Amino acid sequence: MRDYCTTRLCVLGILLHKLCLARSDVSEEDKFHQHRIQDAKLDLWKRGAFFLDEGMLFPDLSDLSSIADGMEMLASRGRLAPIRKSRRYHTIPTSERTVERSSAWSLLDLRGGGGSVAEADKISALCERLGPEFAAAIKKNEEEHIADCKKSCESFYCGGVDEVSSKQDSFDNITFVSYSMGPVPPEDFASDFQFPLDIIKVSKGPYFTPEEAQEVITTAESEGLSNNEYQSGKYKLGGDWLLNLPKTREWFNEKLKTVWFPTLANLFPQIISSPDVLRAHSVSLLKYNSSHPRTDVHIDNGILAMTIAMTPSNEYVGGGTFFEHMGNDNVLPMDVGFGTFRPGSVRHGGHRVEKGTRYILGSFLLIEDRVEHVRRMKNRGSKLRREGNLEEAMKHFEWALEINPKCTTCLKDLAEILHFKKDFSNAEIRIRKALELLENQDSDALFTLGLILSEQGRDEESIQAYQKSVKLNAEDAELCYNLGIKLGARGNVEEEMDMYQKTTEIDPFFGGAWLNWGTALAEKGNMEEAETKFQKAVDCCPDVAPKAMLNLALVYQSTAGKFAATGNMESALKDVKRASEHLDKAKPLLDAASASENSDDDVQRYLSQYKPLRLQAHKLTGQILAASRDFVGCEAEFRRAVENFPNEAVAWDMLARVLDIQGKQEEAATAKQKASTLNAINGAFGI
Repeated sequence: MRDYCTTRLCVLGILLHKLCLARSDVSEEDKFHQHRIQDAKLDLWKRGAFFLDEGMLFPDLSDLSSIADGMEMLASRGRLAPIRKSRRYHTIPTSERTVERSSAWSLLDLRGGGGSVAEADKISALCERLGPEFAAAIKKNEEEHIADCKKSCESFYCGGVDEVSSKQDSFDNITFVSYSMGPVPPEDFASDFQFPLDIIKVSKGPYFTPEEAQEVITTAESEGLSNNEYQSGKYKLGGDWLLNLPKTREWFNEKLKTVWFPTLANLFPQIISSPDVLRAHSVSLLKYNSSHPRTDVHIDNGILAMTIAMTPSNEYVGGGTFFEHMGNDNVLPMDVGFGTFRPGSVRHGGHRVEKGTRYILGSFLLIEDRVEHVRRMKNRGSKLRREGNLEEAMKHFEWALEINPKCTTCLKDLAEILHFKKDFSNAEIRIRKALELLENQDSDALFTLGLILSEQGRDEESIQAYQKSVKLNAEDAELCYNLGIKLGARGNVEEEMDMYQKTTEIDPFFGGAWLNWGTALAEKGNMEEAETKFQKAVDCCPDVAPKAMLNLALVYQSTAGKFAATGNMESALKDVKRASEHLDKAKPLLDAASASENSDDDVQRYLSQYKPLRLQAHKLTGQILAASRDFVGCEAEFRRAVENFPNEAVAWDMLARVLDIQGKQEEAATAKQKASTLNAINGAFGI
């Protein structure tokens, strides 16, 4: 009877609510918030949340906006917000620097100057036009370049022309397949490269045998190769820098001398005057397997880069290098000993290794008599941005664009800063200019465009940008997550959940996707599967765990309400206690997250809902116990509510009611007086 009456009261509440909406003295704003409250209630009630009482949850019933916010939070079960950081255009890190995923972070993407007379004249003219600050930055580029080349020679082979040519191995029989770099020229020395010639070169034969490759791998493993990993963008890479592998480095240096420096000089005579000017800037031996499956799409930190396959292709499934402008399914054919040689600024990635192990050797190169001013200017801008000096960072990116107006990563870096500064209009102009130059073949730029459009409330355009990005790079967890949120907001719940499924397949530890997936399932009334997804979020992701715990509590409160409505008080009590346990576990974690410097709006939103949800759990527990005629247990529950929330009138009011039912009139009167006093105090202070 109690449950029937409660449901009847809910329906009566709807009717009264409609009558209230019809009153002439209600403002338009209040009507709007009342409609929000009504919609949220209907959504909650149809899922069995019959015990929700806004009078208990929200003591100030005059603040309709806050009540609407809270009820919508309960109805949504707390979806997490999208990733709001623009896609920082990153590179595989050098051996001396740490990478952040950021469009302002391009350790491997620039340099300009030196070399041809025309280039030198252009730099000189820019120094005169842009003034002493720009000229000082150019001088610093040159000083850093000299220092980097000198440092390279401390660990890697640097030789003279005669030495190289006398010891060069004969690989005249190796031919190459040439591929287009795409619509955008190299960021430095574009005219000297004679762009748009096909300047990605892939050998059609090996530089060494499988046996030699295996000896190198065995040596590297004996030097601790598998003991190391580092973060690159969204993925962890296995392997190590050759600086840390001295025996492996000996083999590599011999190959530089006899094979790869001469090969590069032959392939790119436009910019390499002779093999002796080449310098190995950063060199790594990478190990891909199921735990370290792939890289992000990225650019490399040198004017030139080379990738050498170190594993026979029949020893692994998946894997392989692809270039984004050619399509991510167009994997370059490279068996063991084969090599790819290219400008560093072309966007590429490593496909996921599904089975087996794939080793590759990667090297980023400098040219001693050419300073890459664009790349160095960008790198310094990235460093300034990380230090919080946004104005100076923007100045460096603008300077890089003065040297090369087609520097798309410069445009993307600027868009990232403008987005951070909430200058969405100018951020959109920059990112669209980059995409125009790239012929829309850049998944990260499309991601950032989608984000900028979303911030401006242009959701349909945002979805289109995200969908184009997915077509280029379907293995981007953040992208699939954001697209899922947008599709859900549009009402395409099935497509939304498909995106969350894809997100968690790419990254099983993406807690936000598990949580939002569970929320979507709960909204469809599928509490059993929602519970599973929320539990996944709790188990896999500490920063999302307390939020998922609150969502689990909402699931258990909903199922407890449904059990109570059918008279199954034992199951109802079990589930409401589980809800209480999750809320109590979540509270200290949310407090810690709130105190952290990394606290976000989601944390504050969830924390604000702890008190009403915990009070609701106390009330529902007590009601179930009372319905089972366990008034002693009901009193104990409401006393816990008073202990937990001594300044909440509703807690004292609940205690007063159960004391009154048991005939404890004196204690009931004291509790009622306490509730009345708190109501008066809260009313006086507008609480």
